[in-house]
Parts: sequence; C-alpha cells; structure tokens
Amino acid sequence: MMMTLLKRNRFVLLAIATVLVLPATISSASLATEVLIFALAALGCNLLLGYTGLMSFGQGIFLGLGSYTAGLALLHLHVPLPVALLLAMLVGALAALLVGWLAIRQRGVYFVMLTLAFAQMFYFLAYTMQRLTGGDNGLLNIARPPLALFGTTLIPTATPWQFYGLVALIFVIVFALMQAVVDSVLGRTLLAIRDNETRAAAIGYDIKSFKLIAFLISGAVTGLAGALYAMMTGIAPLSSIEYHASESILIMTIIGGTGNLFASVLGAAFYLLVGDWLSSLWPRWLMLLGILLIAVSLAMQKGLWGLGERIVNRLLRSRNPTAATPPAVAEEGGKP
Repeated sequence: MMMTLLKRNRFVLLAIATVLVLPATISSASLATEVLIFALAALGCNLLLGYTGLMSFGQGIFLGLGSYTAGLALLHLHVPLPVALLLAMLVGALAALLVGWLAIRQRGVYFVMLTLAFAQMFYFLAYTMQRLTGGDNGLLNIARPPLALFGTTLIPTATPWQFYGLVALIFVIVFALMQAVVDSVLGRTLLAIRDNETRAAAIGYDIKSFKLIAFLISGAVTGLAGALYAMMTGIAPLSSIEYHASESILIMTIIGGTGNLFASVLGAAFYLLVGDWLSSLWPRWLMLLGILLIAVSLAMQKGLWGLGERIVNRLLRSRNPTAATPPAVAEEGGKP
C-alpha cells in the first residue's frame, strides 16, 4: 500500500526534494528562487508541447503580462499578495485564451508562426504603452508584500530566502495540481490528441476545446511565474515579454524532456545554473552555452529525463541480464 502510494506520488515527492535541496546546494537565494520560477513557466510550456503537441513561441506573452499585472496591482492598487498573484493568473489565462483561440486554427509551422507573431505584437504594445508598462525601463520599485491573513503575517518575504520559502510553497502546490491534471482523463485526452489528432477527432473529442483548455492552464501558470519574477527582482522588465523569454522557456522545456513535468524542473535548473556558472568563466558565456546546448540536443534526444531513464535501464540490465527489458522497449520507457 505504501509502495503504491509512493509510486503514484513520486514526481510530487521529487518536486518537494528539489525545493529542499536547492538551498543546501546554492548560496544565492535569488538564483534558487529563479530556478523555481522558471520551472513553473516550463511546466506551462510542457503542457502544451509535451502533452498536446503544440510548440508555442508565445509563452513570453503570458510571463510578461503576469509581471505587468502583478506590478501594476501592487504599485497602484496596493492589493494583498494573493490578490496580485490571482490577477496575474487571470490575465495570463485570458491572454492564452485569445492567442490559443486564433492560433489553434492552424497546424505545424503556421501555428508556430502565429504564436511568434503574437509575441512580437505584444512586445511592441508593451514597448509603446509607456504610461502603463514603463516602456523600455519597465515597471520599477515593485513591492514584495508578505503572505498575510487578517493582518497576521503567515510567511514573511523581506529577505531573499524568506521569499524563496514562499515561492517553494507555491511551486510544490502548483506542481502537484499540474501533475493531477496530466494524470487525469484530461491529461490522457491531450496525449491522444498529441499522438493522433485525426483519430481523436474521429472518436468524438472536441479537439479545439481541449487545446484551448491546455492553453488556458498554461497561460495561468506562466502568468503566475511572471508575477513571482517581478516580485523577486522588484521590476517588471520589457525583456520578460519579448521573444527571447519565449525562446528561453521553450529551450528549458526541451532540454529537460517533454511529456514529463519533473523534466521541466530539470531543464530550468540546468539552463539557469549552467548559465550562471559559465558567465563566471567568460564574458561571452552565451557562446559557450550555445555550444553546450547543441551538444545536449545531439546527444540527448529525449532531454535530461530521457538520459536518466536510459542510465537506470542499463544499470538494471547489467545487474540482472536474464530479467532485463529488451533495449528497444526500455528506451521508450517500457512502451513497445
């Protein structure tokens, strides 16, 4: 019974282990917090790419709008922290609904081009609406209120590590909810649409509705990540809504591996931690990161999670060759 429960919740336990390990291995609270924030953004991207088969270059839209929404709410409305986060999720979800409603009418490269066009459009809107967004300077001096209930502070956020504690709690809750989604009938339906959209439509599934649901959830989670990022830095920068933000989130998702939520956490951690390490070695560290990403793409077709699965399968085969799973089956995670 206990083993079944642990197996069922193994990915949530890995997420909890991650938030406990990061403070013990990283001296910078801001870097550890950034890993969890972009892991949230990668979760939203993975729901689209890994579970629905939609490669969206518009994730930066939802990240940026979440940053701006939380920033404006805290600067001008002075709302409590939960309200600012909920508003960011709502705006992110509504934007995703709009982008998704138009983009899913196309497939393949045309879908990608539409999401890219939306990303460019929202970027220039943010750039030109200086009174609202601050333009090139972004929104400055964004407050970081504590999590309070009826005037009683539940979780303080004054110091970087205190804020990390809040982000860690939110991350675990969101991860558990997202894992419940992908393990549900909805998640299995999205996988069916990803694998064979024509067959799923023939069975009777409303393909567009399911894709819109995936977009809506993805936009809400990414908007939440944007709000937390703005609170962490105290700024809602223009860079959070530009094309490069979408590109970074997509790279994190692919590096970690698609079709597995915890793989997104691995991808975000790898991208940010390796980037931080390389930046201390050479001013032109992006060139080194690019070379490393090329090597990862060539050597690990299924990302870091797929590499880990292959290593574990080979170790199991070496220990017990007679009862080992055939290599072709093991490479696919047990699926012939």
